[in-house]
Amino acid sequence: MPTAEVCRRHGLSPATCYKLKSKYGGMEVSEAARLKTLEDENAKLKRLLADTMLDNVVLKDLLGKS
Repeated sequence: MPTAEVCRRHGLSPATCYKLKSKYGGMEVSEAARLKTLEDENAKLKRLLADTMLDNVVLKDLLGKS
């Protein structure tokens, strides 16, 4: 089945299909699931770090103005 037909059936653009193929091509399903889990965890840790850094800046501002 042509790529364009598969994309049309699943509601994807051909560009999205090729992007996903380049990212996940050759991976087993378990590897792709593990990658997704790690990406989600990394995003959560980045948000936590940003919040902590913001809290640090606010505290420094408050202590500096006293």
